[in-house]
Amino acid sequence: MSPLTVCWIGNHRYRQPLNPTDDKKWQLLSQLGVPMLVVAFASGIRPRRFTQHARFILLPELPLAPLRYAEMFLLGPLLLLGLILTRRVNVIVAQSPFEGAIGAAAKQIARLFGRRVALVVESHGDFEVAVLEQRQVTSAGLYRRVMAACARYGLRQADVLRAVSDSTRQQLQRWGATDQPLVQFMTWTDAGAFRGRVREVALAQAQDILYAGVLIPRKGVHTLIDAFAQLAQEQPAAHLWLVGKPENAGYTAQLHEQVSRAGLDERVTFVGGVDQPTLAGYMTRSRCLVLASTSEGLPRVVVEAMMSGLVPIATRVSGIPEVIRDGETGYLIPPEDPAALLTALRTVYQHADIDAMGARARAYAEQFFTEAAYLDGYRQLLSHAADSLT
Repeated sequence: MSPLTVCWIGNHRYRQPLNPTDDKKWQLLSQLGVPMLVVAFASGIRPRRFTQHARFILLPELPLAPLRYAEMFLLGPLLLLGLILTRRVNVIVAQSPFEGAIGAAAKQIARLFGRRVALVVESHGDFEVAVLEQRQVTSAGLYRRVMAACARYGLRQADVLRAVSDSTRQQLQRWGATDQPLVQFMTWTDAGAFRGRVREVALAQAQDILYAGVLIPRKGVHTLIDAFAQLAQEQPAAHLWLVGKPENAGYTAQLHEQVSRAGLDERVTFVGGVDQPTLAGYMTRSRCLVLASTSEGLPRVVVEAMMSGLVPIATRVSGIPEVIRDGETGYLIPPEDPAALLTALRTVYQHADIDAMGARARAYAEQFFTEAAYLDGYRQLLSHAADSLT
């Protein structure tokens, strides 16, 4: 069998040079000892090609999501086919079932040229729900059917699967992906930015509440603001920090309006997107992290918060209960339930020994994710891919 040459394809945005978190990831994966290529988006309107641990071929980040989807689905198969023929790529790693359809098309066309390619399809979250909850979608029914057809096509052609949690594994199996080898491991996190970080404010004295993630409806930020509006009357020093990119402009405008209607403009701060070290700084000043999502895969921000010794409050959905032990390392609540979230927030503020809970959360998170386990997960995926080529 020929040596492996691996190409990842996904919708991640990369800048040149890579930010520190992405640099650490690809530097670690370079230990796989195989040539690596990445097809994704540039952070900006200009396409880019550069090498930094891997060879990056980045499409321009067009201003509207439908244009980016069209760009990736039209150009992605052609780019992959070119790399198969010229760079001898023989493993494609698609970072969702939707990109799996792009990889599947390239794989099937490559057969016409006598080239065998293994397709790895990853699932990082609830792709059935997320496809409609990332942003407002017109003709939602048609959009769902088209994306479902793409996902089925990608999964049918997959040789190997990756899940990040029990829930994503079970979803793949419900979609009929039961015959392929499946490897399960958490998504990448820059653990070094959070692990062992000294807190700026002792947990028992901290008053800040933190949300970290993109501002989209399925993250339930509106539920958090509803609960905080009531908590603010009881905890005059409490402050809510919303850290994350305004991915959905309409939803973000609604959140600003919701904050203003509640008279919380001085108590809620919209921070925007930040890098991992800056996020870690917010965590060392906060009392708890809140993630009120309606669906997830296995959100790394919860693990990052726990690595920081922060108490997480998160919804009992998808892979979250695999990380949080309710009442021991954090609190689990139902989705879309401001009253339950308010109760959990009150408990966090009244907890007599919150420092011990934070210490338990840190200890659990540090063994839950390690760089060695992440690297080993990809070694297993590539081993299965190599077997499929024999």
